[in-house]
Amino acid sequence: MIVVPSHMGRMNKLALLRRLRQLGTASRAELAKSLGLSQPTCGKIVQELLRSGVLEELRRTRPAPTPWLPQLPKRKLGRPGVLLRLDCSRPRFLGIQLDVSRTSLARLALGFTGPDAWEMEVPTGRSAAQWLRHVGEAARVLPVGELWGVLVSVPGLLDSARGRVLFSPNLHWTETVDLQALLGRIWPAPVVLMQEEQALALGHYQVHPGSESFLLVDFGEGVGGAVVVNGRLQANPLPVSGELGHTPVPGNRRKCGCGAVGCLETLVSLRGLLESFAEAVPRAQPSWESLCQHVARQGLEPWLAATLDATAVAIAGALNVIGLRHVVITGLLTQLPSVVLERLTARIREGALWARFGEVQVQTAPRHRAAGLVAAGIEKLVLNRLHDGVPGMTRPAASAHSTTQDP
Repeated sequence: MIVVPSHMGRMNKLALLRRLRQLGTASRAELAKSLGLSQPTCGKIVQELLRSGVLEELRRTRPAPTPWLPQLPKRKLGRPGVLLRLDCSRPRFLGIQLDVSRTSLARLALGFTGPDAWEMEVPTGRSAAQWLRHVGEAARVLPVGELWGVLVSVPGLLDSARGRVLFSPNLHWTETVDLQALLGRIWPAPVVLMQEEQALALGHYQVHPGSESFLLVDFGEGVGGAVVVNGRLQANPLPVSGELGHTPVPGNRRKCGCGAVGCLETLVSLRGLLESFAEAVPRAQPSWESLCQHVARQGLEPWLAATLDATAVAIAGALNVIGLRHVVITGLLTQLPSVVLERLTARIREGALWARFGEVQVQTAPRHRAAGLVAAGIEKLVLNRLHDGVPGMTRPAASAHSTTQDP
């Protein structure tokens, strides 16, 4: 393989951006040393990224004097230290979370690494026409200015090469439309589609770079997972991965949106939990708040314990097949009383082979889907704009779209 200078330059820029996302802030010298680059080469890349608005500088501030310590005479030690970070001042992306019942939107800066905090929510609707109308109404209310890209988290099986949803058990209308083209009617910017669980997993890694290999499982309108190994999303020949929610549970006769009967998702998704709660406690109000209060009072009743046990079997089986020992749980189950996660954790460890020899870590975490979308946008859109030589990166890109499942 012949590495041409332009390709090497792109790789160096990508490595620098990834490292800066991990570190948060760093000086030019720190970046050069950690990446194995010469300081002139690193400085040249930094200057280009500063001119383009990708990075911003932060002046180091002197610590406040301590009254009870003698103050040493001030000495000039060279130029004041300057820290760099990804630009946090201006929103460059519009993030969209397409969910079963609600669609959430937020303006996102390149340096965003916080937990999900969506600025607007609109109904998703039951058709592409309804969804497009609701999103269009949100666009008129939410000013975005100059956009470098629209980043969309989508449920279901995503064909990244074609940019199409192949199958979505809970949103079948997305299988028949071109989401990128629809959004192109509203915002003249390139579009990145990303499978929702992969966005969650990538976001968790961006915020917690020390967690390099893990299985993330999210519980919400559906149940899904994604795998990160050595800091990279797991790639597969087919767009089918992490579909834990469609593991069949013996004895479960509920029909699933995927067309099968007995899927785990029909028990431990929001709808599934509320259905089981209503069956077990007919006099209770079938709401999420009522369920949380009931579990806090009554503890683990048989129906909930059985659901958690079935969930643990699916997760432990995935750990044994993939060869991981770290599980990250996000979503609804983290909102229930601690007894729920204690039961789930214990059952996962009982089924995971690695627990016979070492420790299996199960942790809860907030959702970082927006941070994952930003990471995908940086790698798929920002580097392309730099490579194409967009002056100051002020022109919107052409109408071509981009997709990703494995940034």
